[in-house]
Amino acid sequence: MSAGLPPYASLEADGTMLLRVKVVPAASRDQLAGVLGNRLKVRVKAPPEAGRANHALRELLAGALRLPPTAIEIVRGADAPLKLVRLQRIPAQWPRAGNPAR
Repeated sequence: MSAGLPPYASLEADGTMLLRVKVVPAASRDQLAGVLGNRLKVRVKAPPEAGRANHALRELLAGALRLPPTAIEIVRGADAPLKLVRLQRIPAQWPRAGNPAR
């Protein structure tokens, strides 16, 4: 874990940020639902079919972090609820906001 970051986030040597995420597909609404252990819990309305929940995750994170969806990459867990997500750019508001799940 990197200093000043929530337990689900870490900074990489290449300047990217990794987020450990638990996705709950087919939820009643899209939302950042808080922290679950060392993961950010995210609910998405989309079903886990044909990549729709992954697309919804990228869109939700992009909106919450004010990043383009293209700056968000699912690097592990594309077919599973536990995912590792790479942010190609660190959100400018991160140091002030600290935790987008609040």
